[in-house]
Amino acid sequence: MSTPTWGLVATIKADSTDILNFAAHHLDLGAHRVHIYLDEDAPAAREALIGHPKCRVVLCDEGYWKRRAKRKGRPAKHQPRQTMNATHCYNRNPQVDWLAHLDVDEFLWPTASLPDQLAALPDDTLSARVRPIEALAPDPADPPPEGQIWAKSCARHLGPRRDETNAIYPTYGDHLNGGFLSHVAGKVLVRTGHEGVSLRIHNAFQHGEKDNAPALLPETQLVHMHGHDWDHWQKYYRFRLAQGSYRDGLKAAPMADGVALTMNQLFTLLEDEGGEDALRAFYTEVCTATPDLRARLARFDHLHAIRLNLTGKRTKHFPESS
Repeated sequence: MSTPTWGLVATIKADSTDILNFAAHHLDLGAHRVHIYLDEDAPAAREALIGHPKCRVVLCDEGYWKRRAKRKGRPAKHQPRQTMNATHCYNRNPQVDWLAHLDVDEFLWPTASLPDQLAALPDDTLSARVRPIEALAPDPADPPPEGQIWAKSCARHLGPRRDETNAIYPTYGDHLNGGFLSHVAGKVLVRTGHEGVSLRIHNAFQHGEKDNAPALLPETQLVHMHGHDWDHWQKYYRFRLAQGSYRDGLKAAPMADGVALTMNQLFTLLEDEGGEDALRAFYTEVCTATPDLRARLARFDHLHAIRLNLTGKRTKHFPESS
């Protein structure tokens, strides 16, 4: 049996350094193809990607959306643009056996050979899920070793997750799902070559039906750099509050009783009552790797030390752009 190949597709609006960091990390892991759909042009990244034999780049300009969406043009929200592009990639021969749909701030982190993990799955497996860990901001008073970041995970099942979240995050835990600001669902790798498949943000669909029983890849994590320092978090905060992962209308964290606030409601309340100081207090307790938070995470085996070395990988795979 041949070793399966894997690759990824991402729709990205970011600066060239972030785009090339993302591509280089996955090339370094052994990705056979990296498909980048540029939601906004980043000329330096585009030229570097075009010059790499394992990368494919599509500029999603006005002409692209006229061809793809016919009279409707470019979708206003980024979520449908992501799913349309990922499905487009899947159905136009992505040149891999397995295709992951990721964001630019998400990094696969296998602790064993990813091709071997995929090869061990039953032949009828359509999709395989990787669970996320969310990067923490370094504590200025107690930083991690050079080159390392701390990240947090959460329990897979809802019952333990709720109890542990309340213990780890005593002030805000009631309103958090696993202590994450972002998704706890993770992402999926999808076996290619099937008819009627469409890719969404967190799941694969076939003939309109969600694959409700994806395999789990326990030896691969998804490092999510969602808000790994205060400035980075603030840079995207307003957009996320209006249109992204904190937008109005998303579900609140599951609770056994009572009613949790949604992320949108929680952040709006914090700002109304205490402005930026209240947001900073939240960020310190929930997102900063203080000794106290690390100890609480470690108690439940949810503390992880990660070394991505993104600059080194970018220099290796895109030397002309470094």
